[in-house]
Amino acid sequence: MGNHRLELSKYRLDEAERCIDSAKLLYDAGDFKSAVNRSYYCVHNAMRSVFALQGKDFKKHSALMTFFRGDYIKTKVFSDKMSDILRDLFFIRNKSDYEDFYIVGKQETSEQIDNARHFLEQIKLYLSNQS
Repeated sequence: MGNHRLELSKYRLDEAERCIDSAKLLYDAGDFKSAVNRSYYCVHNAMRSVFALQGKDFKKHSALMTFFRGDYIKTKVFSDKMSDILRDLFFIRNKSDYEDFYIVGKQETSEQIDNARHFLEQIKLYLSNQS
């Protein structure tokens, strides 16, 4: 595996960590919409960190999710719960970012931050076994 791929994977994983840290700060500040956004991007960057090891990347979020599900969830590398987390975060993030009057609540935001943290921890565990 190329050194460049490992560095890119680590960089993307660090980005995922920054996103989840930001989500918590935003949640504590009462900015639930932005906290959900950062939670989603934590998961997004975590998936990209896995694909970096293969030298793959995707321009569209939908393609990234489709390939992650096909390559890692359907093959049982990760549990079906990861697919559920991905689906829910993508849906809520899209609604809160693009619909004018969609309001994400405190409890829902807290759940999504916890889900993103779980997703990230599973990715970190997987990546630690790849090097």
